[in-house]
Amino acid sequence: MSNKINVLVFPAGEINSVELHDSLSTCFNINLFGASSIDRHGEYIFKNYISNVPFIDAPDFIDKFNKIIEDNKINIVFPTHDTVALFFSENLNKIDANVIVADRKTAEICRDKQKTYNEFKDFDFIPKTYTKIDGFPVFIKPRKGQGGVGAKLIQSENDLPSDIDLISYVICEYLPGEEYTVDCLTDKDGKLIFVSPRSRKRLLAGVTVSGTTEELTPEIKFIADIINNKLSFLGLWWFQIKKDANGKWKLMEISTRVAGTMCLTRAKGVNLPLLSVYIAMGYDVEVLPNNYQVQVDRTLISRYKINHDYETIYIDLDDTIIINGEINLNIIRFIYQCFNKKKKIILLTKHDDENVYETLNKYNISDKLFHEIIQIPNESRKSEFIENKNAIFIDNSFIERKEVYEKHKIPVFDVDGIEILLDWRC
Repeated sequence: MSNKINVLVFPAGEINSVELHDSLSTCFNINLFGASSIDRHGEYIFKNYISNVPFIDAPDFIDKFNKIIEDNKINIVFPTHDTVALFFSENLNKIDANVIVADRKTAEICRDKQKTYNEFKDFDFIPKTYTKIDGFPVFIKPRKGQGGVGAKLIQSENDLPSDIDLISYVICEYLPGEEYTVDCLTDKDGKLIFVSPRSRKRLLAGVTVSGTTEELTPEIKFIADIINNKLSFLGLWWFQIKKDANGKWKLMEISTRVAGTMCLTRAKGVNLPLLSVYIAMGYDVEVLPNNYQVQVDRTLISRYKINHDYETIYIDLDDTIIINGEINLNIIRFIYQCFNKKKKIILLTKHDDENVYETLNKYNISDKLFHEIIQIPNESRKSEFIENKNAIFIDNSFIERKEVYEKHKIPVFDVDGIEILLDWRC
């Protein structure tokens, strides 16, 4: 694999596209692209980002999508939404790249929970379903839905919305037990080569924000084998199970797309998106999971864009790059970010404990990172040493920042502001 593989994520704005980005963006043999019809988070993380893609129901979608493939020499397409995955499975022969998606029959079954239950009705891991609500509690969920949207526990008639059309819903038994997602990988020959359960301890908008890798039991492996034998997958896929009142696992849904919390499986050393790329390219793959348990807990992360470009960074040393005798890791990341972008980094410091070069050496910080190192007396004002007006100034001292801002009218940042300057696109 001497040539790079060009991979396109579409759409590239939701949490599972972030997982694809994190899985593939640092792989040496992958060129990663993101594309979306609606600009969301993708433009903050994908270095190669394409906006204004038509919606899949637009008459010219395939023509314009193939033009994107041609212009960027795309080898692999990763659909990230169930409806988009189904669309691609229906139009595989019209797309000018390999698409990581199941065949049409499988995609149709996975997209519709009623079809899923009908396909596996002969197995006891399918929950009881009903044509109407005769008793309580029951659980209703849209036949075509994701992320728990529209799913609802009905404990009495009062819980049932008056305007709901149950024709588009599945009515099934209430499953009160613990819930797992099971990540799976099917190779190019249809063999199921990896199964990894993970618990869903806390959810936010249907996404697992706290969970743990769990033991693969014979019961879970049996369900995975049956699904893989009856359907046809390519690369990664997953299914969700929940325990009934008797502690038996019941199937909730199956999906052919990447899951946002596949990061838990990747944390065990199994990069399912990367392995799926190799499978789609026709390679044989091997899975080597680490033998430990992993727990994840997530919250919102903020990424920023500011409408100010700059070519020079004036930055302090004490209590900025070095804080409490330790290197500020965010600052070091930012310095290397600027180094990669060939911006001028000027160390402007009143450091007086020892020679500044000795201090940098003490902390294994190369002085070659800096275009210039200016060490000034304590009584001097840093504002007097700033020459480039297309610059920013970073210093923990409010007085220094205030003087620089008033004299030069350039943006100034305290140490906490570094996160605003970080560029996550790669």
